[in-house]
Amino acid sequence: MRSDKVIVIAEAGVNHNGSVEQAMKLIDVAAEAGANIVKFQTFSAKNLVIKSAKKADYQIKNIGNSDTQYEMLKQLELTYNEFYMLKQHCIDRNIEFLSTPFDDESLYFLVHNLNINYIKVPSGEITNYPFLLKMAKMGLPLIVSTGMTSLSEIELALAVIAFGLLDKKEKPSIENFMDAYYSEEGQNTLIKNVTLLHCTSEYPVPFDEVNLNTIKTLNASFNLNVGLSDHSEGIAVPIAATALGTTIIEKHFTLDKNLPGPDHNASLNPNELKEMIKCIRQVEKSLGHGRKVPALSELKNRKIVRKVLVASRQITKGEFFTEQNISMKRAGFGMSPLKYWDVIGSYATKDFNEDEIIE
Repeated sequence: MRSDKVIVIAEAGVNHNGSVEQAMKLIDVAAEAGANIVKFQTFSAKNLVIKSAKKADYQIKNIGNSDTQYEMLKQLELTYNEFYMLKQHCIDRNIEFLSTPFDDESLYFLVHNLNINYIKVPSGEITNYPFLLKMAKMGLPLIVSTGMTSLSEIELALAVIAFGLLDKKEKPSIENFMDAYYSEEGQNTLIKNVTLLHCTSEYPVPFDEVNLNTIKTLNASFNLNVGLSDHSEGIAVPIAATALGTTIIEKHFTLDKNLPGPDHNASLNPNELKEMIKCIRQVEKSLGHGRKVPALSELKNRKIVRKVLVASRQITKGEFFTEQNISMKRAGFGMSPLKYWDVIGSYATKDFNEDEIIE
């Protein structure tokens, strides 16, 4: 995924609480805030988690421990028909629809029925190699979150993706994955089709664990575009990531942080989302071209603020210019201080009053 501008993915996730009406409102908020993409999550709880699985600590903190992870996720499902409705509403609001698949059925539905343009690989699926291979074989660009991973795990995931994108016919194996990864063709297809997202999978993530410098590490290690999937509080981290050259910013948002649900508390409210995107665009513009030349807006100020040679006291015709009778002051026009040493020792061809510009 390549763009001249940072692509902002407004992550609605499951903050619709299982309500398509609330999901529609989230699309409206994302569109009005100026996001490029609004993203949901498509899954079937029965395909995602065993019925006895416990919830994560942050989920227990936010919604209690009265039900299992399966029961929680079951309440957050949307039907395929409702996803059709969401896709159409995105079209109507001129914002791109995207959803993360968490199982085979959801993947096929999103690609073949909803015609998504990208496949978002969530952090929890990066080591699910059979599913990762199926995602890669769809032939679409992939946005790969890297929460909870090491560089070696990311490299293996990219090897699986390269094998899948190249549609290799050999039997899937680590050896064949790595052969695809190290090939020139494999590297080229990864550069063309994969964006990595640095991510710390905690909700909210402590600021001292965000580790934004990993963005540079990922770029240097894999020569791929790198973005940020951010779970920190507020908008400072995405703005800083923009200055580091990220190509994608993904951020959770909600209609109301006080709504019941696992992710609302670590999400931006509508005003914060809008402010974040405004700041990202401002930082994006401020990065500039990198050449140190005068900006057009400052050219008019050069003559005003730069100093010129002037008489520091009255000078009579024929008198020599010295350090005692010449100084540098702002005047708006005149001789550059660069000529100072040429003027010193020469004589005045006319009388000069104090503060008169030396000619």
